[in-house]
Amino acid sequence: MTEVKIALVGAAGRMGKEIIKAATANPAAAIGAAVEYNGCPVLGQDAGVLAGVGPLNVLLTADLAGAAKDCDVILDVSLPEATPSIIETAVQLHKPLVSGITGATDAILKQIAEAAAHIPVLHSKNFSVGIAVLSALVKQAAAILGTDYDIEIFEKHHNQKVDAPSGTAQILADAMLDSISDGNCVYGREGNTGRRPKGEIGIHALRGGGIFGEHTVYFIGQNERLELGHVAHTRALFAEGAVKTAVFIARAKVGQHTMSDVLGLN
Repeated sequence: MTEVKIALVGAAGRMGKEIIKAATANPAAAIGAAVEYNGCPVLGQDAGVLAGVGPLNVLLTADLAGAAKDCDVILDVSLPEATPSIIETAVQLHKPLVSGITGATDAILKQIAEAAAHIPVLHSKNFSVGIAVLSALVKQAAAILGTDYDIEIFEKHHNQKVDAPSGTAQILADAMLDSISDGNCVYGREGNTGRRPKGEIGIHALRGGGIFGEHTVYFIGQNERLELGHVAHTRALFAEGAVKTAVFIARAKVGQHTMSDVLGLN
């Protein structure tokens, strides 16, 4: 099968370098273009050398439109500020798009949805295969257990993470809210909160040391407790998932897709 050529935006960042490594190790994929912002100090350097995998003969450029012409899919792991123009370029070139940015605004999400009328597109805050499976499991558990069980999400990350709760915790909460009528999220608790109402999902964040990423969902009944969780060991798992997603979207039909589609969980 012909390998999928990826135009990677945000190639010089930590995640970008991991994706280059993952794509190099995946026989179904290859880095066809490496893109960074105007003024990036590593423009013109070989993306493979920068990522530590050796020369790929792919030089970092700020010209996405020019670089992506010969690629099969655009994979964006840059910053939200650049996303609107990246989406516009993908639609103009009629190139499938995978967006992995965090902090997407409502306006960006709307633009992604509109782009899906023209190209295959997928946006996810987390490309972990395990998290996609966990999301499907907690959605099913919430549908079965309903409001007879109290639901709490506990997430742990390193002390350098600047946002809370994590995007992954919100993904898990959103998956369960699909199965809970009149459900709502509460982010931590303080003071006289009153009795816990049915349908509430508590979300709590721990920050400390070098914890890479841990998420546990608790379903708590009167006589038992069910725990479903995921532990991330390295950033490589997200990169591997991103490459797998890019290969899927490059061959997908026009429309908006999800990680469940990528894994065939639907």
